[in-house]
Amino acid sequence: MCVCGARPNFMKIAPLAKAFEKAGCFETFVVHTGQHYDDNMSKLFFEELGIPRPNVNLEVGSGSHASQTAEIMKRFEPVVLEHKPDYVLVVGDVNSTIACGLVAVKLGVKLIHVEAGLRSFDRGMPEEINRLLTDSISDLLFVTEQSGVDNLLREGIDSSKIHLVGNVMIDTLLANRDKAEKSDVMSRLGLSKHGYAAITLHRPSNVDDIKKFAEIVTAFETIEKEMKLVFPIHPRTRANMKSSALERRIEAMKNLLLLEPVGYLDFLCLMSNAALVMTDSGGIQEETTILGVPCMTLRENTERPVTITEGTNRLVHITAEDILRNYRDIMNNRSRYSAKTPRFWDGKAAKRIADAIKNNANNRCWQPGVFHIDKSSDRAL
Repeated sequence: MCVCGARPNFMKIAPLAKAFEKAGCFETFVVHTGQHYDDNMSKLFFEELGIPRPNVNLEVGSGSHASQTAEIMKRFEPVVLEHKPDYVLVVGDVNSTIACGLVAVKLGVKLIHVEAGLRSFDRGMPEEINRLLTDSISDLLFVTEQSGVDNLLREGIDSSKIHLVGNVMIDTLLANRDKAEKSDVMSRLGLSKHGYAAITLHRPSNVDDIKKFAEIVTAFETIEKEMKLVFPIHPRTRANMKSSALERRIEAMKNLLLLEPVGYLDFLCLMSNAALVMTDSGGIQEETTILGVPCMTLRENTERPVTITEGTNRLVHITAEDILRNYRDIMNNRSRYSAKTPRFWDGKAAKRIADAIKNNANNRCWQPGVFHIDKSSDRAL
C-alpha cells in the first residue's frame, strides 16, 4: 500500500509503482490522502507521471498540523483494516508520512520509509519531527545519500533495516527529462535560456514570518531589475502575500511573472533552462544538482548535505544582503556550474527498492544494511 499526499510524494511514488509492476510479484494499492488537493498540485502529477490512479482518496485537505495528521489517521485506518496490506510504504516527510506510518505499525503492518535518514538538525521544522518519528518506527529504511545512513546508525537504528539505494525523485527526473524539453512553457511565457531565475517558496519559516518574507521580497526587487523572475506561487505563500503589504510590492515588480502552480514537466523545463533557482524546497536542491543549475536555498540548514558537498546548491541566510551577495557571486561565476551525479543517483533507485522488498518478503537478505559496488562494473548490487 503506497501512500502519497503532497506534491513531492507524487514524483517518488511514480518510479516505485513502475518498478513494482515490472517485478511481477507485487500487488500495488495507491492511497492519496488529499493533503494537497488543488488539481495543479495533485491531479496533474498523476496524469503527467503515469502514476496509477489512486485506489482511495482520503480527501483530507488542509488544516493545522494536529488536525490534519489526526484526520489522515482516522481516514487511513479503515483502509488498512479492509485491505490488510503486507507493507505500507510512505515517502518523504510530510504529515501524511507520519500519520499513515503510525496507523500501519499500530495495526501490526510492516512499514517502509523511502527517503529515510535525512536530517536538518532543526527541530523547529515540522518535517524534521516527521522524519525522526517515521524512521524510528519503520521496518525498512531506504536512504538517498550516505549522510542518511550515518544519521540512522547514530540514532541506534538496526543496520539490517537500512539500505542506501539512491534517489527515486531523480529516477523521475531522468525518466521525464526528454518530455520536459518538449514543453512549450518557455515560449508561452516569453522566456529565453538563462535569461531568468526560477523561484519557489512555501516553508512557514519563510512565508509565515512576514519579516523574513519581506527580506526575500526586498532582494527580488533588486534582482528583477536585472533579469526576469518566474515565480509559481504556492497557495500558502499567496495567502500570506495577500494578507500583508507585500502584495502591493510584489505586484509592482514588472519583471516578475507570478504564476499559478505549474505541472511537473513545465517546471522541470523551467528549472533546466534557468540561470539559477531560488527555493526553500528540499527536492529542488536535488533536482538542480542533477541539472547542473545553481541553486540558492533560502534556509539556514538543509537535510540534503550532498547537494552542497557534491552538487550545485548553497545555503543562503534570509536577509536581502546575503541573497543579493550570493546571487551576484553565482552570476559572475556561472560557468563553473555543471551537472553532478551523487552515488546511486542514476535512475535505478526504485528497482533497488523493489528488489530489497522482494528479498525481505522471501526472508533472504542482502549484506545487512548496504548495497555494495561491483568494482568490475561500478554496478549497485
